[in-house]
Amino acid sequence: MSLVTDKSGIYYDPTAPSDLENLISQGPALRLDQQVRIERLIARIISSQISKYNLSGTPIDLPDGHKILVPGQVEDDASILKGCDDIRTNLGLLKRVRADNPNSIIIYKPHPDVVAGLRLGAIDDDIITQYADITASTANISDLLSKVDAVHKMTSLTGFEALLRKIPVTTYGTPFYAGWGLTTDHGAQSTRRGLHRDLNTFAHRALIDYPRYFDPITKTACPIEVALQRVEDNRLPPPGPLNRLLAKLQGVFASATPFWR
Repeated sequence: MSLVTDKSGIYYDPTAPSDLENLISQGPALRLDQQVRIERLIARIISSQISKYNLSGTPIDLPDGHKILVPGQVEDDASILKGCDDIRTNLGLLKRVRADNPNSIIIYKPHPDVVAGLRLGAIDDDIITQYADITASTANISDLLSKVDAVHKMTSLTGFEALLRKIPVTTYGTPFYAGWGLTTDHGAQSTRRGLHRDLNTFAHRALIDYPRYFDPITKTACPIEVALQRVEDNRLPPPGPLNRLLAKLQGVFASATPFWR
């Protein structure tokens, strides 16, 4: 339902400029109507429990204490191949988060495609338990975000979803939302970033200004609010095998960037 065309690069590759970076760093201040629009949009995303995958899940009860959500990723994802250095595996991430937070309750949520056996990044259960207190494979991500105190991740989009909910986020890679003063960053950061941006401005650039949206009902371009309505109404066509093939090809093309850029 959304698509980006980027003349400068692509948002998940921090090694080169992108149109999103330029929008964030060079765009004008938001007008009052834009402030109102993005605030309403963020509130709607949160109240409707919209997330990247919108998968149903089991509500989970979490113990008292400082709780850190660690979302797993597909390890050959383009954002990891281009945006991670020292830590680029789920196990490496878990080890680092546990080492830095020995007294916290760590909740590890594996990526849905990894759980399904479709993509790279699985960790044996007996190894996970050495570093995580809880494995939340079937939990709803929106429910988890409403119950944790922080999110630690490599480049996962869950970090952006956490920012929208004003949850502290620590990054160990360089996702598109790192380096703008919104996150605590341990990964290498681009010298092109560094300007601090408020959440509303950043979210407007990332959700409204940068992508284009497609209405699967009318088969025409639409604003994000219409796309969101389709998700809320569950009026989406089922994803076909082409979707997963394109996701895999994205990683292949990302690893070959030096040869074609």
